[in-house]
Order: sequence, then C-alpha cells, then structure tokens
Amino acid sequence: MLPRHARVVARLLERLPGVGERTAARYVLHLLSSEPALTTALARALEELHVRVRPCERCGNLAEVDPERVESPILCDICADPRRDGSLLCVVARVQDLSAIERSGAMRGRYFVLGKLVSPLEGVGPDDLPLERLRARIVEEGVREVIVATPPSVDGEATALLLARELAQTGAQVSRIASGVPHGSDLEFADQVTLGRAIAGRRTGGA
Repeated sequence: MLPRHARVVARLLERLPGVGERTAARYVLHLLSSEPALTTALARALEELHVRVRPCERCGNLAEVDPERVESPILCDICADPRRDGSLLCVVARVQDLSAIERSGAMRGRYFVLGKLVSPLEGVGPDDLPLERLRARIVEEGVREVIVATPPSVDGEATALLLARELAQTGAQVSRIASGVPHGSDLEFADQVTLGRAIAGRRTGGA
C-alpha cells in the first residue's frame, strides 16, 4: 500500500481521463523512483499551465501566452496565421476535435469551438451555446462556408441541425462532414484518413 501522501497524489491522478487506480499508482511509483528533478519540473509545469495556456478569444482553441506580456486579443496559432482561409470556418464541439481535424491536414480554414453540444439529458439547450458570437464572427469576417464537424452522435446530430437552422440567415453555406466516422464515436479517436475524407466529402445543409 502506498504511503498517505502518495495515495493523495494517486487519487488526483485518477481524476484524469483514462487513468484508473492501478495506472495512477504506477505513475506515483515511477515518480518516486525517478530523479527528484522530474517531479520538480512536472510540478512547475502544472503550476504554470493555466497561466501560460489560455483560450483563444476568437475561436476557443488553446493559445500560448507570455504571462509578463499578455497581448489582446489572445489568439491561437491558427487564428494568428495569415495563410489560413478566413472564408472557411469549421465548427467543432471541443478542442480535442479541432486537434484531430488538424492532424488530418484536410482543413485550411479556421475554427470555432462550441465548448458543448445540445444535450437535453444533461440540461444543455440552444441558449447554452455561443450562437450569437458565432453568427457575429461569420458576418464580420465574411465567412462563405461553415463546416459543421460535430460528432456523429445523437447530441452531435441535434447540434448540427440547430446550427444549420440558426446560421441560415448569415448568408454562409452550411455543410456537414461526410459519413465515415462511426456513429456515436468522438472525432478525437478517428484516424486521420477517415477525418480527411469526412472533411473533403462534406455535404451542404448541415445534416
């Protein structure tokens, strides 16, 4: 059995996704058997995580900032890249989905992270989504096409239908990523080829 403080660390690690009791204990034992410098560096990096990494104020992606010189607005590398196609906007549910699509190499536009999906069972309705901010960005930036890349789940499809309806008056074409991603799964776990084909084979109408 681990000593008391080691158990405290293990219980904290168990709160991370995919980390169970045995894995957490293994991590703690590895840290205890490693050089103290590793634990010190890890603790320092974790302490600065929320200071140095903040949400992009334009799209909701993660952005690296200098805590001693915070520029406004805070922009991620994608939003700050002038080579990106500003007329193409991909709407995703989570930062993990954005990262998965980026790895596919099929998306050369920019992104908008909703942060959540419509989910009646979890008490999340249309008013809980940042729709006003999304509409304003589409109009202000002259977006011509919005790719709805929500997961092919019940909540993801409901959100896609909502977006198609709510964005109809913006003048932008609304398309939905094509089939190929297994129903009920997360984009985060789809392979790059499948995601690339889903983006390339998107269909209009948002559903």
